[in-house]
Amino acid sequence: MKYVKEDLSDGLKRCLKKKKISDISVSDICNETGVSRQTFYRHFRDKEDLINWSIDVILENSFKHMGKGVSLNDALNRKLDYIKEERVLFNKAFKMDNQNNMREHDFELIYAFYKNMIESKNGEKISDEMDFLLKMYCQGSVYMTAEWVLSGCKSEVSTVVDNLIAAMPYKLSLLFEELNLI
Repeated sequence: MKYVKEDLSDGLKRCLKKKKISDISVSDICNETGVSRQTFYRHFRDKEDLINWSIDVILENSFKHMGKGVSLNDALNRKLDYIKEERVLFNKAFKMDNQNNMREHDFELIYAFYKNMIESKNGEKISDEMDFLLKMYCQGSVYMTAEWVLSGCKSEVSTVVDNLIAAMPYKLSLLFEELNLI
């Protein structure tokens, strides 16, 4: 099953080299991959679902070891390296402004990841104050990542990572340090 999803993701990426996301249809992706529409819809609700899945795989690979010997710095470096490598996909995805848009999806993904990481390492539910700070940090991080991608990834990955970590609210950074995430 995963192979079909990967094939469709690769087909989407090939289509993105030729067209804007809004101009790509499910039929285009199916024609590019040789997968039937019926098979496509067995795996994904729509084109946006495929885009989000493709991005999830990239982001999951960059963060899956965080807190297990991999620091936030390492995870962000890995994430931005993946994004830079797949910048055609991310550039077009960050330009989408529909209901399943990339910014909202990325926010939900990283917010849930960080929240779960904090709660599992801390052994308790995150406080309202930390939850607020985490949401603010995640929103800002997604916004600045999108800005970096849309401007052509001109800054070095390490510079962007350093800036993202430096922008973390003080109390949140203390918690990340306490939990050995930074």
